[in-house]
Amino acid sequence: MAKKQEIAARHYDVILAPHITEKSTMASENNAVVFKVAGTATKPQIKEAVEAIYADQKAKVVSVNTINVKGKTKRWKGKPYKRNDVKKAIVTLAEGAMIDITEGVG
Repeated sequence: MAKKQEIAARHYDVILAPHITEKSTMASENNAVVFKVAGTATKPQIKEAVEAIYADQKAKVVSVNTINVKGKTKRWKGKPYKRNDVKKAIVTLAEGAMIDITEGVG
């Protein structure tokens, strides 16, 4: 049992959160889901983590595309600061597969 928890913890270190925006909602119509991922995560790690976390929903990943979004420079009370960089992954699922990212919310 301890080994299963260790694997799950490793996968949750790769997939941080679903990225819910209007654009990602439109992508979900084409069997794509967008996640915020760790900055050091690789495409094979992301694929393995999504298939392991959503194994009960039988998610089969076809492809993974990643995007590094650089943090903006902003000002607050006249002092400049920089937002954190974010890495996003667009995960394309097999035809007919679906992930409910709202599960467990609330």
